[in-house]
Amino acid sequence: MTDHADHPNHPVRRLEPADLWNRFADLNAIPRPSKQEGRVVEWLHEWAAAKGLESLQDEVGNVLIKKHSTPEMESRKTVVLQSHVDMVCQKNEATEFDFMAQGIRMLVDGDWVRAAGTTLGADNGIGVATILAVLESNDIPHPALEALFTIDEETGMTGALGLQGGFLSGDILINLDTEDDDEISIGCAGGVDLTSRGTYIQEAAVTDGNVALELVVRGASGGHSGMDIHKGLANANKLGNRVVLEALDHVDLRVASIQGGGLRNAIPRESKTTLVCAQEDLAALESALTESRDTLKVEYATTDPDLSVEWTSAALPGHVMGEEDQYALLLAIQTCPVGIHRMSPDIPGLVQTSNNLARVDVQDGQVEIQCLNRSSVDSEKDDHARSIEAAFALAGLQTERSGAYPGWTPNPSSEAVAMCRDLYEKRYNEAPRVLACHAGLECGILGTNYPEMDMVSFGPNIRGAHSPDECVQISSVQKFWGYFLEVLNRTPEA
Repeated sequence: MTDHADHPNHPVRRLEPADLWNRFADLNAIPRPSKQEGRVVEWLHEWAAAKGLESLQDEVGNVLIKKHSTPEMESRKTVVLQSHVDMVCQKNEATEFDFMAQGIRMLVDGDWVRAAGTTLGADNGIGVATILAVLESNDIPHPALEALFTIDEETGMTGALGLQGGFLSGDILINLDTEDDDEISIGCAGGVDLTSRGTYIQEAAVTDGNVALELVVRGASGGHSGMDIHKGLANANKLGNRVVLEALDHVDLRVASIQGGGLRNAIPRESKTTLVCAQEDLAALESALTESRDTLKVEYATTDPDLSVEWTSAALPGHVMGEEDQYALLLAIQTCPVGIHRMSPDIPGLVQTSNNLARVDVQDGQVEIQCLNRSSVDSEKDDHARSIEAAFALAGLQTERSGAYPGWTPNPSSEAVAMCRDLYEKRYNEAPRVLACHAGLECGILGTNYPEMDMVSFGPNIRGAHSPDECVQISSVQKFWGYFLEVLNRTPEA
C-alpha cells in the first residue's frame, strides 16, 4: 500500500511506537528537499505553538523548541536533542515524482518501511520524529530539553555552520543521525566540496556516414558516499568513462555529451554518454561495448547485481568534443580518485579519507564535475583534494573548494559516551560498537561554537540512505526508542 503519508489510515501510522511513527508520517507529508525547508520549518513552529511549547529560529533557519523538565528531574543536566529536517531527494529513473510538490509515498514491507521508488527520508526524519514524540508526551520522564532542528545538512551543513554560540544552553547533545542500532558514534569525518569547471572546443559533427549512440550505465546500487564508501560499490561516472576509454582502444569515436550522477553525497547510479562514430565502425564499437559490459557484470556481480551497460541509436548531435580536449577530459576522469584513499591506522575498520565523483556534466562546450572529499584528518583531506584538483587541471579545468566542514574528534572518555555505553551493555547484555564514522555528522561543526558540550550520536537501523532503496527497520526503531527513553531518564545531575 502506498497511500500518501498524510492519509489517516496509512499503515505506517499503525506501527509502534505510535507517536513516533505518526510524527514521521506527518513529516513525510511535507516536501523538504535540502535548501527548500521553508514549509517544514513553518510546520514546526505551528506544531510547537499547538503543544504550548516555545519555538525560536536563528538567522539561517534552524528551529529550537524548548520544554521544561518533568517533575523530580529539574536537577539533571539540560539535554539538546538534535536532528536535521532536510532529506536527500533521489528517485529511480522510471519513477515519476516531484519532491517539491509531493509527500513521500511510504509502504510497509515486512519489518521495513520504505518508499515507492524514491528516498524515504528516514535520514534524518526518524530522528526528528523521535524528538517530536518526546516533546509532545505527558508521561515520559526527561530533563529540560532543547530540541534543535537544523536545515540543509545534506548539501553543505549550512544550518550547523550558521548556528551561533549562545543559541543553545544545554550541557549534553544527543544527535539522532546514526544508522546502526548497535552503534554509538563518537566522531565523524569532515568534508569539502570540489567543483571543477572548464570549456572545450566544439567541432561540428559530420552527418554523412556517421551514426550516434546513447550509452547508458544504470542499475548501480548507489548509496551514501560516506557510510557506504567502503563497500566497493560501482560509481556510474567512473564506469561510463571506463567503457568509453576501452572503446577508444578499438575504434575512433567522439563524445557529444555526458550526464552522470546527481547529489554529492550519493554514490552515482546512472550515467549517459552520447557517442558518434563512422557507420563503418559501428560493429566494432558495439563489439567493444559488449566486451566492457560483460566484464563489468562479472566484476560487480556481488556489489551491484543490477548493473547494466546499454546502448541505443540516437539522433546525430550538432557538435562533438574536439579530439584533444576529449582525450584530456577522459584521462582526467580516469585519474580522479574514487572510493577509499586511506583507512585509519588508529581506529580499526574506519575509512579515514575518501572521494566521491558525484556529478559529471559535459555539454555545449562546458564541463562541470562535482566531488565530495571526506576525511577525519584535515591535512590529509587537503592533500587528497589537491590530487583531485591536479587531475582536472591537466584537462584545463579550474577547481573551486566550498562547503568545507570540520570533523568531530572522538572523546572516548566523555561522561555522555560512558553513560550510553554502560546503559546499552546492561540493557542488551552485550557491548555496543563505540566508534567514529566516515559520514559527516553535524556534531563536529556544532562543537566549534559549543566546545564544552558533551556529544554522542545513535539511531535505528537505516539501510540504503541517499538512494531509492532507503529503508528503516521497524523492530530496530522499537529497540532504539526504548533505549533512547532510558538514556533521557538516566541523564546525570548538573
